Amino acid sequence: MTATFAIEVTRLSKRYGTTTVLDGVELSLVAGSRTALTGANGAGKSTLLAILSTLVSPTGGQVRIAGYDLQTQAVEVRRRIGVLGHRPMLYEDLTPLENLLFFAKLYGVANPRPRAEAFLEVLGLWSRRFEPVSVLSRGYHQRLAIGRALIHSPEILLLDEPETGLDAEGIELLDALMLREPAFTVLAATHRLDRIAGWADSTANIERGRLVSHQVSAEALAASR
Repeated sequence: MTATFAIEVTRLSKRYGTTTVLDGVELSLVAGSRTALTGANGAGKSTLLAILSTLVSPTGGQVRIAGYDLQTQAVEVRRRIGVLGHRPMLYEDLTPLENLLFFAKLYGVANPRPRAEAFLEVLGLWSRRFEPVSVLSRGYHQRLAIGRALIHSPEILLLDEPETGLDAEGIELLDALMLREPAFTVLAATHRLDRIAGWADSTANIERGRLVSHQVSAEALAASR
């Protein structure tokens, strides 16, 4: 049986003036796989994720997400990805409930209120649901951002240092709802090398804008065949 790729990156490059940030990156991730993206600060991890998230345009190469071309079918791509990064990307003047309802409406989620309320319960934000996000702690911001990234039931999760700001309970929620949830394909940049074995089935390493290795576990390799 031929593997179905959720993410296909071919000869991807990104330059800012004379500075090359990504240089001919090639990466194919099977649907349902969970990949840790590693590398030093400045290696290109965040730029790769920003391109896959449609937030930054590449200089060259091709990307397909869930079978859709990143540059010509960006709207379809956005419907299928959930993005979580350093910045929670929330509206601080709105309440947690209003934020989730806003993003649900943005994605055309049918009957969104029960889904938004369920996320607030699970994320430990129910008692704070009517307060402005601006008064909440950094950890609660990140918890709410998990709900924002999942509200539209994406297929693929693109995560950039998702543990940022989370306490031990928040990390458990991240693991249960995102990193270890088998319904998703996950690509997550992380410096938490101590945690990779607990959720990832492959590791892709970037050095100076180049993908230098992509190691897939034997179990994941067998499952993809």
